Amino acid sequence: MSARTIHLNAFENCSPVNISAGLWRHPDDQSHRYKDITYWTELAVMLEEAGFDSIFLADVLGILDVYEGKPDAALRHAIQVPINDPLTVIPAMAAVTKHLGFAATVSLTYEQPYAFARKMTSLDHASNGRVGWNIVTSYLDSAARNLSRGEQLSHDERYDRGDEFLEVLYKLWEGSWEDDAVVIDKARGIYVDPAKVHPIRHAGRYFNVPDSFIAEPSPQRTPVLFQAGSSSRGQTFAATHAEGVFVHGTRPEVIAPVVANIRASAAAQGRDPRSLKIFAVTTIVAGATDGEADEKYAELLSYADYEGAMVQFAGPLGLDVSKFDPDRPLTEINPNAAHFTRHLFAGADPDVVWTLRDIAHYMGVGGMGPKFVGSGATIADEMQRWVEIADLDGFNITYAIRPGTFVDTVKYVVPELRRRGLMRPAYAGSTFRENLYGAGQKQLRDDHPGKKYRRG
Repeated sequence: MSARTIHLNAFENCSPVNISAGLWRHPDDQSHRYKDITYWTELAVMLEEAGFDSIFLADVLGILDVYEGKPDAALRHAIQVPINDPLTVIPAMAAVTKHLGFAATVSLTYEQPYAFARKMTSLDHASNGRVGWNIVTSYLDSAARNLSRGEQLSHDERYDRGDEFLEVLYKLWEGSWEDDAVVIDKARGIYVDPAKVHPIRHAGRYFNVPDSFIAEPSPQRTPVLFQAGSSSRGQTFAATHAEGVFVHGTRPEVIAPVVANIRASAAAQGRDPRSLKIFAVTTIVAGATDGEADEKYAELLSYADYEGAMVQFAGPLGLDVSKFDPDRPLTEINPNAAHFTRHLFAGADPDVVWTLRDIAHYMGVGGMGPKFVGSGATIADEMQRWVEIADLDGFNITYAIRPGTFVDTVKYVVPELRRRGLMRPAYAGSTFRENLYGAGQKQLRDDHPGKKYRRG
């Protein structure tokens, strides 16, 4: 088995439901506290004490309204609605911790790079260098309608715009201010040396940003960059820009070629392929014994919700599945849906002819990702197996119930990982990037494309 250090992120969102539809009804679930700042501060303290790398905050900018062609089902089952801005909880969590990182999802499609750069720099200052950004381009038509787009850009054009967006950010974060621009010389009456602050003079296809950055460099300058594109174009984007990459798959053998492709693409661009830290999304159901965990899983499944799962399934599929018999084979419903399902659940059970009811049952706990169910030792075995087969660096652990899933992971799984030497004994430094790369690596690595914009 692999002895590689395993990195852990807690996969959260500022909403009652992330991906386990119906489980907000579980008597031990506290998802209604998503708007209570003490929920977030308590979670952050617990996860830092356990040695997690970060809390990763998912987000959406539109309501999932493909199912039935309206938002009613999403609202009834609280499927990623109501949802608050994830950036708002980061300062409070940073104030009660010293090492834990905070990665927030923000869609670049609906941001302007100049204003967004200041927002993230401000958070990096406030957290003493512990902020990351999950880069997404968004896929929901409801977001485009309500954010003055009317209709979305095409899939590949969203990434083309994203490449230029990142170029502007690198120029602002890395190139506009020199390291010693801020002098704070009271005797001479000079706070910032104007000779060391430079306009970026960016004139491109999507953005014109002529002037210098408005904020001084933060501890990391550029926040830690994450991306989760699954398409060919998305994987290329990740290989170019990402330091952390999230991958989805029901078996490690399915993920392995995706990981290999991303690393090879990064190497082709002059990056160290091992510098990309790749995380698989999973849900953990842990207990003192395998039997106890199995009982927990069965109880969780009893709260799973068919309609809520279908709201989630219909969104990325783009097909209103409410019109179809739940027990009819998907191959008879829609060829595109059958292809989407084969791709999404590849390897989960190659012999299954999927129905909508099968999909809802599979998604009941943990959504479209895999589930690790068992004692701490059993789950640690499975984590090691996935790391070895798929060449992973860690896991993005989502919740079935909150904070119960994370409490059980900390209680049963983390001690076993530590016993096996699979988690670092202590945080390596003070910044998020040092959590991933080690002491001293506070800012972008020399082989990252953003570093070429750095002055001096």
